[in-house]
Amino acid sequence: MWDEDAEGLQGELTRRYNRIPKYVASRTLTELGWRNSQLLGPDVPAAVAELRARPGGEIRVWGSTRLARTLAEHDLIDEYRLAVYPLVLGAGKKLFSEGFPLSRLELVETRALRSGVLINTYRR
Repeated sequence: MWDEDAEGLQGELTRRYNRIPKYVASRTLTELGWRNSQLLGPDVPAAVAELRARPGGEIRVWGSTRLARTLAEHDLIDEYRLAVYPLVLGAGKKLFSEGFPLSRLELVETRALRSGVLINTYRR
């Protein structure tokens, strides 16, 4: 865990992330050491549906294809923000793997970064 008193960007990010609520979907963890963190429990779709019903903002999922698939299967994803990198690997883990539920999406925004990365936002 980073120190909130660290100089520069590291300290700024640590202070910011320590203050926002974080919800963790895990099959193995029983405790969380990160401030303002909470385990979602064994029924992740029900826990996320309950969070969505509360006022207060958006829920973001960072980098978990398994969790994204579970949430999509329960119609709990409203928007995808996908970063497309100008790099061809030829192999790797698929975000939308075989058996992923059919989802009709509309491209609502594309932002090109100077690095060549495209940030595409899709909504149901």
